[in-house]
Amino acid sequence: ILMVDEKGKNMKCLTFFLMLPETVKNRSKKSSKKGNSSNSSNSKLPPVCYEIITLKTKKKKKMAADIFPRKKPANTNTTAVQQYHQQNLNNNNTIPAPNWQGLYPTIRERNAVMFNNDLMADVHFVVGPPGGTQRLPGHKYVLAVGSSVFHAMFYGELAEDKDEIRIPDVEPAAFLAMLKYIYCDEIDLAADTVLATLYAAKKYIVPHLARACVNFLETSLSAKNACVLLSQSCLFEEPDLTQRCWEVIDAQAELALKSEGFCDIDFQTLESILRRETLNAKEIVVFEAALNWAEVECQRQELTATIENKRKVLGKALYLIRIPTMALDDFANGAAQSGILTLNETNDIFLWYTAAKKPELQFVSKPRKGLVPQRCHRFQSCAYRSNQWRYRGRCDSIQFAVDKRVFIAGFGLYGSSCGSAEYSAKIELKRQGVILGQNLSKYFSDGSSNTFPVWFEYPVQIEPDTFYTASVILDGNELSYFGQEGMTEVQCGKVTVQFQCSSDSTNGTGVQGGQIPELIFYA
Repeated sequence: ILMVDEKGKNMKCLTFFLMLPETVKNRSKKSSKKGNSSNSSNSKLPPVCYEIITLKTKKKKKMAADIFPRKKPANTNTTAVQQYHQQNLNNNNTIPAPNWQGLYPTIRERNAVMFNNDLMADVHFVVGPPGGTQRLPGHKYVLAVGSSVFHAMFYGELAEDKDEIRIPDVEPAAFLAMLKYIYCDEIDLAADTVLATLYAAKKYIVPHLARACVNFLETSLSAKNACVLLSQSCLFEEPDLTQRCWEVIDAQAELALKSEGFCDIDFQTLESILRRETLNAKEIVVFEAALNWAEVECQRQELTATIENKRKVLGKALYLIRIPTMALDDFANGAAQSGILTLNETNDIFLWYTAAKKPELQFVSKPRKGLVPQRCHRFQSCAYRSNQWRYRGRCDSIQFAVDKRVFIAGFGLYGSSCGSAEYSAKIELKRQGVILGQNLSKYFSDGSSNTFPVWFEYPVQIEPDTFYTASVILDGNELSYFGQEGMTEVQCGKVTVQFQCSSDSTNGTGVQGGQIPELIFYA
């Protein structure tokens, strides 16, 4: 008999020699005729003979997941599995189902059952500050495998045999997220707990979870949270995240300074922002942001938010605000009337603006450098004709994508081909139909084939490898220049920009020709 496995491969060859009943009966009759009945050895049935030949085959070791492929379990098992997951979330699963180990084919899944589970727990953690604690079970072996800190805590030379460990400096939700990674090899991050989870991962030296937290923060980075994340990235010593934060703060400085998160930063971070040369903001916005921070800082220090206390908490950081570089109107109507400056400081700054012999000031008087915008020009030539390029309220649009994060500040547009003219331009930037930025402004063209910038109110953050739609509706002189010999890909510094036609374009603009010849951006 040739035995094969389910894939058709030979496994064993069995050869049986069987004496069937009829054959035995016939042989017995023959033996009696020969008169050999007295011989007891001949009266016995012949033995069953067999031989097993094992075929040598090269076998590859299989893991449990290979032997038991993931399939949907039966209804009874599914109910049990779901019940276990729910009990894990609710904590203290102490009533195991019979043979629960059989519900999970891999060691990873069986290990995950122990997450937040009192079953076989040999240590408990009381996590959180007083009044907000949560008692969580743990298993020393699993924790020691996942963290060198836990290994030292439980098995090191100075290990203490405690049944309960208090951790007041970690939030319960963050500690649970770290335990879930150690037990289940799953990363479950949320915007409101990711910073606390990063702290826990750093404290207990779980580097892969810490890296995942940093990646999460980088992808969710925006002007609203950039200042807070800058403060935290310095605390956690994450230079890559720090650099990303500075990129956002520099390019979208006014949005970042006006965000609620700016008031939550520490004094050291405040000083570093006020010193920043490349801060792309009006100085009056910097001044107002510093006063807002001072008011909140007074509350943190349980001080009345008076002018004197605001100046006290600002300290020498006040002189990092470059008040002499403000527009005169901004100073006269803003800083001069804020009360934060002394009378002598106000008089000296007014003299700085008007006098030929300028007084010495404690304030920095050199303007910030800001950021230099880059221009991506997508046409190789331009032209004009007697019947092109016309407008009449129709939309010119193009889609683009970049390979690095940039901040679109505005568009460069063509102007009139029939002498000087003024245009009204409504510019818009969308992603998957959602408007990210728009502005209505005017620009003056001098009759040349140059491009003329039109700006958004604030630069718009553009993520890599995603197509965005740039649109403009022009109203003005009917005939203007237009681009020709358009390129589908343009290298601009370290940024590669790709272009494709947009379905929103109703005035003829496309990759090969039309309007919106330039994207103006910071990188």
